[in-house]
Amino acid sequence: MSENRLFTDFHERLMKLSHSPDFIQDEREKKLAALTELCASALNVERVSIWELSHGHDKLTCEYLHDAKAHESGAPGYDSKNPLVLLGKEHPRYFDALTNARVIDASDAQTDERTNTFTEGYLKVLGIYSMLDAPIFDGARPSGVICLEAMHSRTWTLPELSLVAALADTVSLINTHEAWMESKRKLDYVTHFDTLTGLANLNTLRERMGYLISKARRQGRDNFLLIWADLDRLKTINDGLGPQTGDAVIAEIGRRLGALRIPGKDVLARIGGDEFSILLTSPPEGEEADRLNQRILTTIRQPIEVQGHSLDVTASLGTCRFPGDGEDVDALLRSAEAAMYHAKSQGSNRACQFDNSIQATARSRFVLERELRLTIHEQKLDVFYQPIFDHSGKQLVGAEALVRWNHPERGMLLPIEFLEVARGAGLMRELGECVLHRVCQDIKWADKQNLEVPTISVNLASEQVLASQLSEDIQAICADYGVSPGRLHFEVTEDAIQGDSQTLRNTLTKLVEAGSALSIDDFGTGYSSLSRLKSLPFSRIKVDRSFIRDIPGDEDDCAITLSIIGLARGLGLAIVAEGVESEEHEHWLQAHQCQFLQGYKYSKPVPFDELMERFLARKDLPAHQ
Repeated sequence: MSENRLFTDFHERLMKLSHSPDFIQDEREKKLAALTELCASALNVERVSIWELSHGHDKLTCEYLHDAKAHESGAPGYDSKNPLVLLGKEHPRYFDALTNARVIDASDAQTDERTNTFTEGYLKVLGIYSMLDAPIFDGARPSGVICLEAMHSRTWTLPELSLVAALADTVSLINTHEAWMESKRKLDYVTHFDTLTGLANLNTLRERMGYLISKARRQGRDNFLLIWADLDRLKTINDGLGPQTGDAVIAEIGRRLGALRIPGKDVLARIGGDEFSILLTSPPEGEEADRLNQRILTTIRQPIEVQGHSLDVTASLGTCRFPGDGEDVDALLRSAEAAMYHAKSQGSNRACQFDNSIQATARSRFVLERELRLTIHEQKLDVFYQPIFDHSGKQLVGAEALVRWNHPERGMLLPIEFLEVARGAGLMRELGECVLHRVCQDIKWADKQNLEVPTISVNLASEQVLASQLSEDIQAICADYGVSPGRLHFEVTEDAIQGDSQTLRNTLTKLVEAGSALSIDDFGTGYSSLSRLKSLPFSRIKVDRSFIRDIPGDEDDCAITLSIIGLARGLGLAIVAEGVESEEHEHWLQAHQCQFLQGYKYSKPVPFDELMERFLARKDLPAHQ
């Protein structure tokens, strides 16, 4: 048979296999078995194996071996529990050729300088004369090898070389697809579950409540109980002992609530910074309900040992029932939250069942809404700034503006304590404009002090980015203070770009055309399709702090963060890691080429006066003319 015909025949057989529905749906081991068997049969070679190359390029581990003689005789084949391992230090020329992406065609493997180190302990023992190896890739990096071993001397032909290279490429594609599916699975997980506690999140709770309501409407008989638990004074712990201690408290409360045996417990979710919710499909009544509330409060109230501190944490509970206290998801969440605020207003460690009078009498979010509306109108919100550093962690390259509310009675409030109030009241656009006024005012003041002000990052809410006049409004505010839009870097959360509307595209494009840059904030916690990321004018991705918190110790967080870094590189975007709190975080991120770093390791968010004093350098004065 001519070489041309052999070439065509080989590739027809490979395409027929790799495009068959059964092959596509098969698990990995069966795919490797089918590919190695095809190769052994087509090329009449006794042994075909697939090996995985370590990240350090210093070790090969056999993942699968097809041995034709063992296959024919039914003898035990490759033992995956005790895989063959080859070390680079023992076979330097072979590893050098492999890592330089070279095909190794050794007609006489026992004397070929690339493979002769295998002779005594391997080739002679097994009776192998010829080898043909082709590298498997992960992107541009060699990640493994497909190895053919013949028991007689042979010269490898061009069609044979071509088939082996195509088989290696097929394994490369399998690896790439599996890696992408695993990353997608992990990213999908964090959209429905809380990464700190492992509990369901608000999205999952809402979906489950929606299902139960729909089912009740069809069948006309189901009811359920919703419990909203808010930890008391967690802000004091965060301020006094740091956010890591606060996170440890939240994780421990989540563990305790998860271990609590409650009849009919359907969903336990973490729905906010220090808020949990329990959904019960067999709701208790009367005194039994009161006893359940006390069990929950007692469970939370037990002392928590964290970093040498014994902490007493209490909670406020609000409960509501379907269908009596609300007929849809939003109404029920509002009722449970209002009941919780009513309980909190009565003092800590209390529970309250929702009733209609609560709406008029509780010191709840509705009181906050009125106060917040007045504060925004008078432009009395504060802005703190958290520095952003370059890859070294030493050079200041920017700062993120973070809104604060110095409440006359409750003290300095963090965004998590009032942003949802603003959103529910339709105040997010006004709040965003209030923050931008303050940022421009601060930049103008620093300019007058002859200080070098880095690019300031400002967060945009989804309500803002969907407003067609956003760019014009921003330019008008900047013009009022004589500040160029090019000095601002706007951050947009993933959730804010879910809509694939032309309005969104036009708005973001106008911002960039005016000179500002754009980042995707909290990346990995929402939904972003690749096509949407490619079509929108972002220049940076900010990795959410929830993925940074446990690196390098948590393999899942490392894998997700590496996946995001790889995605950013592929799209030509820079990476900012937020939540960097330790040297371990910094060293790991530096080792994986994360361009920008932000977090408590460098500075907590500070008032602008402190930012100027600690971080801003004075401009060089112009020489006298």
